[in-house]
Amino acid sequence: MTRCAITNRKIVSPEEQAAQQALLDLVRRWANSGIDYLQLREKDLEAAEMISLTRRMLAELAGSRTKLLINGRLDVAIAAGAHGVHLTSREGELTPAQVRSIFPEAIVSVSCHTLDDVRRSLDADFLLFGPVFEKSVIGERVADGSGLELLHQACLAAGKVPVLALGGVTAENSNACLDAGAAGIAGIRLFL
Repeated sequence: MTRCAITNRKIVSPEEQAAQQALLDLVRRWANSGIDYLQLREKDLEAAEMISLTRRMLAELAGSRTKLLINGRLDVAIAAGAHGVHLTSREGELTPAQVRSIFPEAIVSVSCHTLDDVRRSLDADFLLFGPVFEKSVIGERVADGSGLELLHQACLAAGKVPVLALGGVTAENSNACLDAGAAGIAGIRLFL
């Protein structure tokens, strides 16, 4: 089962320096536990801060098999030497083909919410599909999930491209995601 941990430093501490240190501690723990991918999703940081944090995270990942992907920031991924990027499937956004034209060795994942999103993203290395069960922001449910049947349809539509289930996935319901065809799971709180 492929596992992708997604960061949110504000969950671990409200104070910036403490949050970044706690995040680095989590990165070390995730690498030691064999997490496959780590998505740095800190949208509020400026490029210089993201590059610095990415480099510190890569130092923590050294020697592990965990690959670091930068959320939506190809410039940061290249400048900091990350393993790749995570993209949205929205029309008009960067595509995996565009990323690879600049960063050929990049691992590229794409978040998808509909079957059309999946079909537009078949040139990615893997897809995150959700929310399967629910979408929560700071512990509050903000959207219902699309369900296991739609996850199954997304996995069929993706063909050979692995799909990871996202959104309300827990240790208790992760096997249901795998049974629906997912190659693995992704989440923020799931791996805390």
